[in-house]
Amino acid sequence: MRNDIDLDYNLAAEIIEDIKEDPMGDWFFLPDRFPAVEFEKIRSVAKRVQEDSDYLVCIGIGGSYLGARAVYEALDLGSTARCKLLFAGNNLSSRELKKLLKTLDGHDFSLNVISKSGTTLEPAIAFRVLKQALIKKYGEAEAKKRIIATTDPEKGALHDEAVASGYETFDVPLGIGGRYSVLSPVGLFPLAVAGCDIEALLSGARECKETQVSPEHLEDSMLVSYAFSRFYLYDECGCDVEVLASFEPSLLYFNEWWKQLFGESEGKDGQGIFPASVIYSTDLHSLGQYLQDGRRNIFETFLRFSPEQDSLTVPKTADNFDELDYLEDAELTKISDKAFDATVKAHESGGISTFTIEVLDSTSPHGLSERSLGFLIFFFETACAISAMLHGVDPFNQPGVEKYKKEMFKLLGK
Repeated sequence: MRNDIDLDYNLAAEIIEDIKEDPMGDWFFLPDRFPAVEFEKIRSVAKRVQEDSDYLVCIGIGGSYLGARAVYEALDLGSTARCKLLFAGNNLSSRELKKLLKTLDGHDFSLNVISKSGTTLEPAIAFRVLKQALIKKYGEAEAKKRIIATTDPEKGALHDEAVASGYETFDVPLGIGGRYSVLSPVGLFPLAVAGCDIEALLSGARECKETQVSPEHLEDSMLVSYAFSRFYLYDECGCDVEVLASFEPSLLYFNEWWKQLFGESEGKDGQGIFPASVIYSTDLHSLGQYLQDGRRNIFETFLRFSPEQDSLTVPKTADNFDELDYLEDAELTKISDKAFDATVKAHESGGISTFTIEVLDSTSPHGLSERSLGFLIFFFETACAISAMLHGVDPFNQPGVEKYKKEMFKLLGK
């Protein structure tokens, strides 16, 4: 590792200043400068949707839906929400769209179409289909009242349609790209509809900003250490794959959000760390062999949360056919913790470098909360931007994505 990179806190401070000054760095200011008027509008419109809809269908792809879905699934908001979220426009599957329409049948619903341009193929097709279903159910005038467009504040096909049709609108801030947009109206509006405490989400992000990237805390910052250490593993040790690992299945879509964040931010100019993810202990029985004994171009980042306060326990039985008598009355949370420790120890002994990011939140009965997720979102957004700049690439563009779109439109005859 070069001497000018090795946990150089002056360099870290310079990079953070570069993020602040970048035209696409406005996400950095959302935790402590979110416009109060916009925040109240989110709450007001969310309340209206909750009152007249059983479902809000979020139509978007990539950063337009992954952040909201990550939080929605992690907190299991669907089990308690008055208005549940459904997600569309993130694939080209006719089968999936028909399944969604079947779910909506007989229910009141609204649409939140999320797109800066309005012409991205997957969400544009889904919006056409779902808008048709909305009009068929309610009539054109009422349908327009049930469409909320989150889009460019000044231009674009969706912006123009929203103005012409009188849709309720939220702005995709000009200085924020999709994968950094979860703490903007892109993510906060649908999450508010689902009953998420969006104020706590921003509070957790603000706590991360204050404790991890403020000038007086840089030398103690886990965020800075993580960003620089992963670059060292890539640059000096040849580790070009990072695996995000946790023992919580509800983090599946958080993993997907994380993969898009790092993949689109770093994977340019023939370089970058490939982001992969696993959910343990499930994947210990599928990918575990490779991780233990495969190529040593991998490092792992583990997420660990406060233990669940009301864990299930292993029941007693008279026969002990399964030979689990040594675990009778043991809490599943404690068993999972031992599996966590054993996995880290085994993988390190097999030559894998590991990080453990531990998020402790005593206010949550199971460790996962709006506050802890807000902290993690801002943690990874900032670490990702720093990492990309250490690689010498722009964290906020995605030129490779545009190339596949051009080829696809050519084949479709556009």
